[in-house]
Amino acid sequence: MSSTTGSPQHIALVAHDNMKVELLRWADHNRGTLSGHVLYATGTTGTMLEYELGLPVHRFLSGPVGGDQQIGARIAEQAIDMLIFFWDPLEAQPHDPDVRALLRIGTVWNVPMACNVATADFLISSPLLSDGYERSRPQIGPREWETPG
Repeated sequence: MSSTTGSPQHIALVAHDNMKVELLRWADHNRGTLSGHVLYATGTTGTMLEYELGLPVHRFLSGPVGGDQQIGARIAEQAIDMLIFFWDPLEAQPHDPDVRALLRIGTVWNVPMACNVATADFLISSPLLSDGYERSRPQIGPREWETPG
């Protein structure tokens, strides 16, 4: 989805269990900015964000039972503009393939992504958040080195 000046961004917020408190703190600190955008989250994270922030959050399933994949699908449909995903790289997750798939699809579709507070701070404070940003679409199809010939 490309944004236009003044359009609310569609922002997905995801956090692994031991990162939920950090995401809640970050979101609370940025509540004013987030209130002007459409928020999405996986299961428990969405419930916690909605309760703590007092803002509406579109909730998907919990990450391990398909929520990560649902957000990935929305990215591929160009319905999500930004992904804030606080995950713990030092702790293996039982649904690691889903986590990798979500990060891969975000990269393929050129979605701004933050996996830690510092990067999330840069994204949320960027003038591009409110001034508009036209994302390039991925090149889908054979690359020149894949083309037989």
